[in-house]
Amino acid sequence: MTTATPSHAPVMPAEVLSLLAPRPDGLYVDCTVGLGGHTEMLLNAGAGRVIGLDRDVNALAHARTRLETFSARVELVHADYRTLPTVLAERNITGIDGALADLGVSSMQLDDAERGFSFRHDGPLDMRMNASAGETLADRLAHVDEGTLADVIYQYGEERHARRIARAIVSARDRQPLARTAELASVVRRAAGGGTWQRLDPATRTFQALRIWINGELDGLDAFLQSTVATLHTGGRLVVIAFHSLEDRIVKHTFRAIAKPADETEPIGRVLTPKPLEPTDAEREENPRSRSAKLRAMERVA
Repeated sequence: MTTATPSHAPVMPAEVLSLLAPRPDGLYVDCTVGLGGHTEMLLNAGAGRVIGLDRDVNALAHARTRLETFSARVELVHADYRTLPTVLAERNITGIDGALADLGVSSMQLDDAERGFSFRHDGPLDMRMNASAGETLADRLAHVDEGTLADVIYQYGEERHARRIARAIVSARDRQPLARTAELASVVRRAAGGGTWQRLDPATRTFQALRIWINGELDGLDAFLQSTVATLHTGGRLVVIAFHSLEDRIVKHTFRAIAKPADETEPIGRVLTPKPLEPTDAEREENPRSRSAKLRAMERVA
């Protein structure tokens, strides 16, 4: 897909542009370029150069097509955003003017049944954001013990029925390997119980937890935030969009720690968003993916 649609539109575009205020002489990093929507927006707004990172090669291929008219001003890199210091060092870049991290799973990944992210489409239990590395979810579930699985579902999914669900998954796996999203969702729904109608599908929290677990989504997020703020030029800004409370909590606490160091040294950043910005009602209606988004920003100070 080469053009933005409501389901693939960049989230909170006006807020991102206002905070990053791209300049023709500036260098910016889109740490999770996805289909290229935010990068395209920054380039159209006058950003001199953008480096876009993503660990999903399929997303990069779409972004490359979308951004081909900006080829002289954009570089796309197959890399995890947490390796940003290495990516910049390899290019002898010592400072940047702004960075954006749109965390979480992309709508393209959710919509592709073969990626195994969603219980709404039956597909193989994969869930890897980088499909070329690491264990699939099916592989991981084949050997995980019940206690570890229960902890994962409780911690990352905030699911109160975590132990019951973990027990059911392990029992089902021991009878026959779990290989499909529909199989897993059925096991989870039966274990979670509940009435005939629920606002949230009973499988939602468990699938979120397993996705976070298989991709290590929270691992190293705080270190990434600290190193990126340190890489900004004075006045440069880091904008982070989170889609669930665990991510947002890490961003909030890390930004606060940077702004008010425990050792009372001079802070290198100041928080621009005491409370997170959220999408407008109009954006939520037009782009449902934005509904749970929370945006926080920090500026580098001298």
